[in-house]
Amino acid sequence: MFRKKLIWYLYPTYLLVTLISLVAVTWYSSYSFRRFYLDQTRTELSTLAHFAAEKISPVLQSKEPDELNKICKKLGDAGDGQIRVTVILPSGKVLGDSDEDPAKMEDHSDRPEIIDALNKGFGWSLSRLSPTLGINMMYVAIPIKENGENVAVVRTSIPATAIDRELSNIYVKIFWGGVAIAICAAGISWVISRRISKPIVEMKQVAQGFTDGELNLRVPIPAPLELSELAKALNEMAKQLYERIQTITKQRNELEAVLSSMIEGVLAVDTDGHIMSVNKAAADLLKINTTEALGRNVEEIVRNVDLHRFIQKTVESKQLVEADILLPTNGNRYFQLHGVSLSDSEGHKSGAVIVLNDMTRIRRLENIRRDFVANVSHELRTPVTSIQGFIEALLEGKIQEPKQIERYLKIIAKHSNRLNTIIDDLLSLSRLEEDEEKRKVSFDQVALKPILASAMDLSSVKATEKNIKVELDCEDQIEAKVNVVFLEQAIVNLIDNAIKYSEPGAKIQVSVQLGDTEMAIAVQDEGCGIDKTHLNRIFERFYVVDKGRSRKLGGTGLGLSIVKHIVQIHGGHVTVESKPGKGSTFTIHLHTE
Repeated sequence: MFRKKLIWYLYPTYLLVTLISLVAVTWYSSYSFRRFYLDQTRTELSTLAHFAAEKISPVLQSKEPDELNKICKKLGDAGDGQIRVTVILPSGKVLGDSDEDPAKMEDHSDRPEIIDALNKGFGWSLSRLSPTLGINMMYVAIPIKENGENVAVVRTSIPATAIDRELSNIYVKIFWGGVAIAICAAGISWVISRRISKPIVEMKQVAQGFTDGELNLRVPIPAPLELSELAKALNEMAKQLYERIQTITKQRNELEAVLSSMIEGVLAVDTDGHIMSVNKAAADLLKINTTEALGRNVEEIVRNVDLHRFIQKTVESKQLVEADILLPTNGNRYFQLHGVSLSDSEGHKSGAVIVLNDMTRIRRLENIRRDFVANVSHELRTPVTSIQGFIEALLEGKIQEPKQIERYLKIIAKHSNRLNTIIDDLLSLSRLEEDEEKRKVSFDQVALKPILASAMDLSSVKATEKNIKVELDCEDQIEAKVNVVFLEQAIVNLIDNAIKYSEPGAKIQVSVQLGDTEMAIAVQDEGCGIDKTHLNRIFERFYVVDKGRSRKLGGTGLGLSIVKHIVQIHGGHVTVESKPGKGSTFTIHLHTE
């Protein structure tokens, strides 16, 4: 539907009212001017008639018609030639006339103004056709009396055309005056309409700015009381809206900051499963793009039936819902889910909020703990069982031969040493973890060569027993920021490990390579090597490639785990390269900066 501007409702109304008023005023003015002019003309004719009566009365007594005509003509010429003066007897006979020959004029006894003058003392006709002149005339007649009797009637008249001409001039002036007034009124109406509509237009423009978010705009306060109150109300509304939006924005930013800083994933969906909000943690856990995920259904971006069922159950439930699920994202990841349904202000369900906790590391730690307990129990059970069995045999006195007793005691001592070694390694791991947690580990910038040489000296007895040569390749000026005791222990473990699995007469190489950002400390042996299927697990606690051979050689399965932990404390990492039958190379990588 076409809608006009407010000014086009106001302006035509004002203009129409003005024009109607102007027409009414013009009509009334014209009517009043006509009445006034006719009254004035009648008065002038009456005055002239009385003046003529005074002049004509003496002549009537002398009964000289020629003199009477002269007076009538003289009086008629005095009125610019437009005034006609006529003298009439009560019988209707014309005695004198300023324009015509009285002898040729007809009886005037039937003229209305003559009848009124004789009967009422004054008579007049506004516009009557003159039979003598053939034009419309305005007549005024008064009687001339002698001794109380009407002896004659003096009639003055003027052509109606002269009256109409004067009135036409007046009407033209009134018309053009009305036109001028109408133009001024139209302009004034336009200005008034604009003054009323302009503040409303300004309010509309500012209100449009409000809808565009420009709440800092303000409406100018107009003069009219009603409009000024409306403008103040709009400004107050904008102020309150701005404050509320600022509050909402602040709360939203705070909420986003909280959600972004949470390590738990938070996912908000509507009743149809479309994502309304997702924080960075949830996006990382589910491997989705935050921007692309908004508005899409969870089923489109996360292919997991258990998650979809959990969301649907949460939406339909009125209680807190919990569940554990497995998601195959970057390997199997375990999540603990907590969900609660959302409701709008009317109590209708509008969606759900899901909190995701990544339990993968905890599950892995639980598995490690379980495996650790099982491994420790297994590793301790064998020597304890052996010690218990041999001691019971000795206590029962079944063994009498000194050589047999000595052999049993040596076996007991061997298993006791193994128990002691396992306990020492466990204590070392525990001490490392405790020091790391309490941040008690200190680091010093020292030369590496003395540390490596000291580690080689600590392993020299075992190397000599197997006739194994340990060589060192390290420049004197190479330094690193390390914990001397821990690093020495890690190198000793690697050298001892290399000695255990090397054949007699083999060679072990300890070397240091300095790079731009890191240094590499390598321990290379010529032992039996390790199959690649075991390489990713050899640093786990109690993991051994050949359990029988490891026990025979006195291994506990904790040495490489200790090495890995020490290197991690230093902020580095350890790698291994190995080929079965050709040996292995363990390398400690430390940052130089």
